[in-house]
Amino acid sequence: MNIVQPIKKIEDIQKIKKYLAKKPRNALLFSFGINTGLRVSDILSLNVGDVKDRDYIEIREKKTNKHKKFPLNRFLKAEIELFVKDKPPEQPLFYTQKHCRLDRAQAYRILNKAAHAAGITEKIGTHTLRKTFGYHHYKKYNDIVLLQKIFNHSSPSVTLRYICIEQEDIDEVYRNFYL
Repeated sequence: MNIVQPIKKIEDIQKIKKYLAKKPRNALLFSFGINTGLRVSDILSLNVGDVKDRDYIEIREKKTNKHKKFPLNRFLKAEIELFVKDKPPEQPLFYTQKHCRLDRAQAYRILNKAAHAAGITEKIGTHTLRKTFGYHHYKKYNDIVLLQKIFNHSSPSVTLRYICIEQEDIDEVYRNFYL
């Protein structure tokens, strides 16, 4: 199993957004992932009707089969509304040129190509979106217990390891500790 990394630098996120901006579907896929923390399997299973004119998203997570409901912030909601404005509710939110549902392998290629174009050398995959959400959520709010609940993890230590914080925090302590 390959371990992918979160995108830790805001500049790298901006580079990827800029690269993906020429294809609205890909730009929304990236933005949706890093701003909701959903697994890519849950993102790709959404239809237009699940998000159009909605303040909340409600899903049953594919991996855990647990119900999840959360609000959309106004920025992501605006991106979604612009993308889905004339699309029928039964259409997949993320679809191919042949109007088939975008699959995990295609999403992986989109994200890897964008990361490569942005000069990112860390291992990137579809799970990078969820980990990026987690990393930046933790950095902004410093509330690992809340993030643990969002991710449905069994303990705070699992969440810290998942978002690649543990080693970073340990390194920081060593760099700044001196008697």
